[in-house]
Amino acid sequence: MRRLAAELLGTFALVFAGTGAIVINEISGGVITHAGVALTFGLVVLAMIYALGDVSGAHFNPAVTLGFWAARRFPANEIWRYLAAQLAGALLASLMLKLIFPASQSLGATHPAGPAMQSLVLEFILTFLLMFVILNVSTGAKEKGITAGIAVGAVIALEAMFAGPICGASMNPARSLAPAVVSGRFNDLWIYLLAPVLGALAAVPACFCIRENCCGPEKNDQP
Repeated sequence: MRRLAAELLGTFALVFAGTGAIVINEISGGVITHAGVALTFGLVVLAMIYALGDVSGAHFNPAVTLGFWAARRFPANEIWRYLAAQLAGALLASLMLKLIFPASQSLGATHPAGPAMQSLVLEFILTFLLMFVILNVSTGAKEKGITAGIAVGAVIALEAMFAGPICGASMNPARSLAPAVVSGRFNDLWIYLLAPVLGALAAVPACFCIRENCCGPEKNDQP
């Protein structure tokens, strides 16, 4: 229960702070700016890794959980529990934002700025790079090292900085699903459910090509 509570709380913080920054930026007329939104996502993930990484492994993302499973660092029978906790945390965050900012129409939902295929490819590559970094800097569920927190937070901020205006730089099905459900806007949601999962899974063989010990129980990233 502690692991699930950590995943719920961490995902809540990620969605509340990240999409909250988008909502507040819209309401304030762009005071936070796009760069501020990108940094918010990166910094909240960094903070939650340090706070909760030694409890649950700090996944906060269904695609990351599935990536760890594909790398044989996470048990299959725990997947649905982690996914349920992450989705619950994300939905609670979007419901809270709806309560605080009832005038917001999208609640920070992700939508393509151009063709759907463009955003599909971008989300795939962004999540591939994110998962590749995570696999290379994480050493296990008891992770609280400086390298992991800074590296993962930095890559999220970096990718959100340059790709956010085009695809939203979600890289996280829970982060996109929650505001879509609460706002009732499901346009192109399939992109943000499919591409991150495929990208995370593709990062596993890429990591294995670079590091012999990238996959397998010797890393033991299971909770």
